[in-house]
Amino acid sequence: MQYAISREQVEPRRIAGDTLEVRALFEDANGCEKFAQRLLSFAPGRSQPRCAEADDEVLFVLSGGARLELDAESVTVARHSGVYLRRGCVWALDCDEPVELISVLVHAPEPSATTHAVVELGGEARHHATGARQFSLGVDPDAGCPSVTQFIGYVPPGRAPDHYHHYDELLWVLAGRGVLHIAGDAAPLAAGVCVHLPARLVHCLENTGASELELLGVFRPAGSPAEAYYPDGTPAPYPQES
Repeated sequence: MQYAISREQVEPRRIAGDTLEVRALFEDANGCEKFAQRLLSFAPGRSQPRCAEADDEVLFVLSGGARLELDAESVTVARHSGVYLRRGCVWALDCDEPVELISVLVHAPEPSATTHAVVELGGEARHHATGARQFSLGVDPDAGCPSVTQFIGYVPPGRAPDHYHHYDELLWVLAGRGVLHIAGDAAPLAAGVCVHLPARLVHCLENTGASELELLGVFRPAGSPAEAYYPDGTPAPYPQES
């Protein structure tokens, strides 16, 4: 199974009559059954309306700024905005510059009373995970999205012990360089590489650079990005915050 894909490995698909170009990253066809990850590239202008009838959608703005047009509301989004859209929500993007988004479609989502939400990630609001690793939260149950947790992870230089999670996870490398280690195999990580980590897959993300490795993550079921387990099942400790 392929666990890491670079955006350059995926052929873009232009949507006829629209400002949108799509790269399908992880989905059913390559072993990702619980959600689907796509790179959405919008040219300037107003896109055609779109709607995921059966899936919730979680977005992250990689670059650019735009107006997210909903049924009766216009919401401004910018770089590092996280967006939750409940299934059946109709939306379009109106932008004056090129905009790139990471979209995760959440199959068979939990019911939600919230139709949409926008959360700003990054900045100074960081939490501690295992070792010196940190994270900032985006769309999650507190924002009205009960099915997944979205976050940015900050990995310092070095390699942590092998571990696994009880959740399925999709990652996108925002910045930095590193290596994904799985069962003796190694895959290079750099900006524009995406990763699928099924639940209970033992792995390690090593930062081989001199600065932080920044990762956008979405995982289900929702929970804490700090939760991890060593190969023998022992919980990996992390600092408790007051």
